[in-house]
Amino acid sequence: MPIHEKSLIRPENLRTHEKLTIDGVDVSGHWSTFIESRVITDYNEALEAEIAALPGGENIHRCWQCGSCTNSCTVNAIEPRFNPRYWIYLIRMGLESELLRDKDIIWQCVSCHKCTYACPRDVVPEGVMKATAHWLEMKGHTATSPSMHFDREFTEQVVARGRIEDVEVLRGFFKRTRQPLMQDWLVEIAWRIAKRLPVKWGLKSAFSLLRKPRTRGWAKARRAIEDYIHAQEEEHEKALHIGKPQSRPRAANENAPVSRPSAAE
Repeated sequence: MPIHEKSLIRPENLRTHEKLTIDGVDVSGHWSTFIESRVITDYNEALEAEIAALPGGENIHRCWQCGSCTNSCTVNAIEPRFNPRYWIYLIRMGLESELLRDKDIIWQCVSCHKCTYACPRDVVPEGVMKATAHWLEMKGHTATSPSMHFDREFTEQVVARGRIEDVEVLRGFFKRTRQPLMQDWLVEIAWRIAKRLPVKWGLKSAFSLLRKPRTRGWAKARRAIEDYIHAQEEEHEKALHIGKPQSRPRAANENAPVSRPSAAE
């Protein structure tokens, strides 16, 4: 399907001819190389299947390029380069090199789901954007985003203990992203909360930093979730042909082995 959006004519695709005459016709000026013949040497015919194999990308095959997602997009309103319709087109066409040109802005989806409600084909463009961002990271095209660092810290705490401790999540996030714990905005928030927080809750929060909260009888659930996560990671890695994934590190206090129940139990 042809691309007609003016914003997609990139500066690097323009050719400038101060004075050019072809067959007696003056064609001086700017010309987009979209009108030039091009040979694609890095066509990836598996690109759509790879995105579809990741969570959120399952319905990409339903897209009929109506543009409702881009028209309703919150980010596109302020950043015209953020174009879900165009990226879905590139994915389905296998134009990987073209997709990679926008790798630094694809992850900027804010999950407002306006595109999801506007889509007449239930493609769930928001999910496709997240799957695409995940694909970029798994393929090594982009570094792990701050939001992904936070998701992993949050998930690892839930899986390990069945509960989270807010300060611990924040501290772990800062450590992963190499940020200092003492930040002016954080100190200000903590100070304002402390002035209104009852002494009882303050002591409880301090105690939870020393003894991490956990859900009672969580061992079996933890094993089941870990097995599921590992199976999903292997499936995704297999679909993307990038090798066997390494297991996620456990929390420091979760390294003790947990005996599995016998058949008799």
